[in-house]
Amino acid sequence: MYELAYPWALSLLALPLLMPLLPAYKESRNSVRVPFFDKLVELSKQRPHSGAIILRRDRFQYFLVGFMWVCLVLAAAKPEWVGAPIEQQKSGRDLMIAVDLSGSMGTRDFVLPDGETVNRLQAVKQVLAELANQRAGDRLGLIVFGSASYLQAPFTTDHVVWSKLLAETEIGMAGQSTVFGDAIGLAIKLFRDSTSDNRVLIILTDGNDTGSIVPPIDAAKVAATYNIRIYTIAIGDPASVGEEALDIDTIERVTEITGGQSFEALDQQALQRAYHTIAELEPDLYETISFRPRQSLHWLPLCVALTFYTLYHGYRTWHAWRVLRRTRDSHAA
Repeated sequence: MYELAYPWALSLLALPLLMPLLPAYKESRNSVRVPFFDKLVELSKQRPHSGAIILRRDRFQYFLVGFMWVCLVLAAAKPEWVGAPIEQQKSGRDLMIAVDLSGSMGTRDFVLPDGETVNRLQAVKQVLAELANQRAGDRLGLIVFGSASYLQAPFTTDHVVWSKLLAETEIGMAGQSTVFGDAIGLAIKLFRDSTSDNRVLIILTDGNDTGSIVPPIDAAKVAATYNIRIYTIAIGDPASVGEEALDIDTIERVTEITGGQSFEALDQQALQRAYHTIAELEPDLYETISFRPRQSLHWLPLCVALTFYTLYHGYRTWHAWRVLRRTRDSHAA
């Protein structure tokens, strides 16, 4: 269908009706005084008089002026061709994964279904790879933390690239400690720039917080103000002590404040069950965007007006040239 972007511009069509109210345009020309003017009048047998000469347009000129004005006003109204509605689906949720890369993640206490024993980080990578394949409707991000927290992958719908960046992570690359609270703080900063209203943070850690600038509970309170739900998966041994000891109370408090849940995973099966539970609580979410493509056609009336103008003045120039040539030929004869 066709639409006008500025339909109010059509009111300019009535502007020429105000022309009679304006004073007439006058143009003066220089003249030459001659001492024998009376003799010229006598010989020409014409009586001198004073006044003005009013130029008259022919009918086609009247039509051309009016037609070009209509074309210019129509171009100012900006006609557009509006296409059929197009619907697109985009990711409806931003899902950030925070992975602990402290030295304790190298503990080989996860048993695969085939009986092979792997370290905790390898088990996490395998489960996260499955998660990426199943979360087609989410934008995924990746944070790694140890002695400090770092952004490994910003929010993206390219899950293949996200999985490759996950595979490149190594134990200890972020330090040997565990800054649980700072990882939440970094996630808050990234979510703050997000346009999605559905924000989920999944944190995998096997130790307690050992020196974050912002304590985990305080960071969780800030996250709650940004509508960020936090799910924590504790993958360490509850009986461990020291820096590797799990602070279950803090983990549960963090998830409670933000409306999430906490899980304990002592083996890969428990880790997968935790992700399945999270998937049920946070199902795939899509947002549908509908728009209609628009193509401006303002150039079309301008081209029509320019074509008529060029043809008319081209014809008048050619006609005047023919008259002048006939006049010269008659004088020459």
